[in-house]
Amino acid sequence: MNVKKAVQEIENDLIAFRRNMHMFPELSGEEYQTQKRIEAFLDERAIVHQRMAGTGVVATIGSGSPVIALRADIDALPIQEAIESDFKSKIDGVMHACGHDIHTAINLGVATLMKHFESELNGTVKCIFEPAEETYGGAKIMVEEGVLENPKVDAVLGLHIMPYLDAGKAEFRYGKLNASSDALKITVRGKRGHGAYPDSGVDALLISAHILTAIQSIVSRNTSPLNSVVVSFGTIEGGERPNVIAEKITMTGTLRALDQETRDKTKMLIKKIATEQATSFGGQAIVEIGDDYLPLVNDDKITRICLAVAEQTIGKENMQMKEFPSLGTESFSFFSECVPGMFYHLGTRKPGAPTTSLHDERLDPDESAIASGVELNVNMVLALMEELS
Repeated sequence: MNVKKAVQEIENDLIAFRRNMHMFPELSGEEYQTQKRIEAFLDERAIVHQRMAGTGVVATIGSGSPVIALRADIDALPIQEAIESDFKSKIDGVMHACGHDIHTAINLGVATLMKHFESELNGTVKCIFEPAEETYGGAKIMVEEGVLENPKVDAVLGLHIMPYLDAGKAEFRYGKLNASSDALKITVRGKRGHGAYPDSGVDALLISAHILTAIQSIVSRNTSPLNSVVVSFGTIEGGERPNVIAEKITMTGTLRALDQETRDKTKMLIKKIATEQATSFGGQAIVEIGDDYLPLVNDDKITRICLAVAEQTIGKENMQMKEFPSLGTESFSFFSECVPGMFYHLGTRKPGAPTTSLHDERLDPDESAIASGVELNVNMVLALMEELS
């Protein structure tokens, strides 16, 4: 099969879909029209699909094992687009500022070519279109609803556009790639008293200050300097008046870790430090820690196979290895926690263009990345089918 030629034949259709999706972005959990457009695209090509996680879609092509899944996210962000174009967002205050329209077009391209070559496939392909990646993570719901079962998925692939990389290039990493994320809330309770007579109360504000300081020792003294963990608090609220000892203080923050062991250990230490510090001052601390995004760790075997494919597809000169993992999150981790997976970054910077960031009102990705992503992903799927069969 001539993948490059097949990609060229459908490239214009994919760009047209992307531009339409860009003009009509929908926020997390509200991707109703986006879902219908994806389904219509698949229907036109006789590709079997089903709805999942409310506004998500899963397309299935081929039969038998191995089963390879590919994930694309479909939701937009509450951002006002600043770039002028013929396909600028028509929805006020909503924009595809994270490239999910590019991701969706790539996955539709993969589904199209897999259907075209279906009789030659040595296995099954699942193209997953995940809703609400930017908020509660539709991936978790899709996994709970059985997206990786019936047929059971053997490997999963995902990508994200990266505006600091030139179009035509791709970035990879073995092992740890993205951090876990957990919301933190600590409520400290003391006893109200007059500021002139501090001994008559239990100062919740003073307790909170000691807790905040002590928790940072988890990073500096309880975590290997060769590992990474972040504990950041962004809000602290409480107290009544300048001359009244605070009875209640609430602090909220975030915990980031790059592996599950460090994540679990840090949660335990946060609870221990907060409760014991509060008790030592005669107060009480109630610690609430969410169980949010998982760490994303690429599987070595799947990564090795995909790196070999990338070298053949785009050339070693267009590949780079990411030196350090990111403390940002990625809901793809819910898939790769269950089955071996590999997530990589696809360049979208236009020639000579300044570097922007994701979630930027000026994000303007090079649409040639769509064809690059389709070709890479199709070749990766074919190689994985051969290696895992």
